[in-house]
Amino acid sequence: MAVFALIPAAGMGKRMGASINKQYLLLDGVPILARTLEVFQRSPLVGGIFVVIPQDEIPFCREQVVEQYGLSKVRSIVPGGAERQQSVLNGLRAMEGVAADDDVVLIHDGVRPFVSEDILSRATAAARENDGALVAVPAKDTVKVVENGVITATPPRETLWLAQTPQAFRYCVIRAAHEIADAERFLGTDDSMLLERLGRPVRIVVGDYRNAKITTPEDMVLAEAFLKEKQQ
Repeated sequence: MAVFALIPAAGMGKRMGASINKQYLLLDGVPILARTLEVFQRSPLVGGIFVVIPQDEIPFCREQVVEQYGLSKVRSIVPGGAERQQSVLNGLRAMEGVAADDDVVLIHDGVRPFVSEDILSRATAAARENDGALVAVPAKDTVKVVENGVITATPPRETLWLAQTPQAFRYCVIRAAHEIADAERFLGTDDSMLLERLGRPVRIVVGDYRNAKITTPEDMVLAEAFLKEKQQ
């Protein structure tokens, strides 16, 4: 079974408050998206990469990221949709004829540049043995359920996990789940939710707190610290 990476990076990044989309912000001189893609470029597991980008950014992404950093595993740059879920579906449809039914697809946020080869390996192995696999870390803080400003419940912390990416699936399974959700106009918060609603089990793969999504200016500060630590 082959392994493919599907990297949605079509978000606008409004919380970052930058003049350009967050995936192109420089992390020690290199765009965040390029750093993320380089992880999959280096991985011996991954045979091809599909990147999902806003339509009008495709030429820039091709020239300033893919070609500039020699990302030869990128098979296609696919136009994104209005929502992340539509962008992922566009990417899955673009993989038709390339990915076989039992090939593994690693769906990974374009602004999570610190995912490790170990996580990719364990997520891939779990996806080969189950319907899907979700990289996640245990919640550190107590979580409250709040309605109208009032706490209504305190779920047991040991049952709570924070979802990360990659989320890994066999191609036929995740493609079918996305097509069903699209036909039923169901919008989930992540890819694993589309399997959950169909009663398909998704296995947890323990992630790493450093595998954080860069969303806010504060995240950039942490990312720079992680990168500095990694380079030492």
